[in-house]
Amino acid sequence: MKQLQDYNLKIRKSKKVPELKSGDIVRVHRKIKEGNKERVQVFEGIVIAMKGGQSSSPMMTVRRVTHGTGVEITFPMLSPAIQKIEIVKKVKTRRAKLYYLRRKDFKLSGLKTKELGQFIAVEEKSESASEKAESAENAPEENEEEKKSK
Repeated sequence: MKQLQDYNLKIRKSKKVPELKSGDIVRVHRKIKEGNKERVQVFEGIVIAMKGGQSSSPMMTVRRVTHGTGVEITFPMLSPAIQKIEIVKKVKTRRAKLYYLRRKDFKLSGLKTKELGQFIAVEEKSESASEKAESAENAPEENEEEKKSK
């Protein structure tokens, strides 16, 4: 067991990784090989999950929305293919796993920043449905006010 712990510490010390939490908006620079050439591709998104925090191979799942389609990539944080990880913005969240961001009916009000619209696909409600909901909410209030005035 001691050997495994020593190995994990050795692997972790070999690469500098920033302190990440779920909800952080990050830019991951990863090396991609295309034929004989190697280039760096940047993937910017919100961290929705962190797995294996104390192991020798922690993983993070990063999500972004491109042209209305959600794209998630799970990165091994200590991989040699990852050149660097930049933190763009820290967001305060109440959960460790933000899988609810995958839903289309998600409301942005739960997260404490306004720039998250580009990472979450938000479904627009039709006007008629919202008008019906407002009229249904206002109707009981009017009845109660009428009763009190009588």
